[in-house]
Amino acid sequence: MNFEEYQKKSRVTAIYPNAGENFVYPTLGLSGEAGEVAEKIKKVIRDKDGVMDDESREMIEKELGDVMWYVAQLASELKLPLDDIAQKNIEKLYSRLERGKINGSGDDR
Repeated sequence: MNFEEYQKKSRVTAIYPNAGENFVYPTLGLSGEAGEVAEKIKKVIRDKDGVMDDESREMIEKELGDVMWYVAQLASELKLPLDDIAQKNIEKLYSRLERGKINGSGDDR
């Protein structure tokens, strides 16, 4: 499955208030789901001495799927194709790599 297909298929399940005119809802959901990924990682550190086992990996995979869903919905609300977002991100990262600016901070490196 590619990003375009995922974005279209996931949009069918976008049942939330004012879907199509509501970028706030998926933004808040994205933040919450990213926090859940962090919580799962924290528990691997706390409870499993930082050793990633299959059970933890599977739970994190599910949470990452939820993150992806919210990213897709936010992109759809903003009328941005995920394929374009992914392509532009790779171009930005490769440009930084080529210029020796992959490390550091700031958006305009």
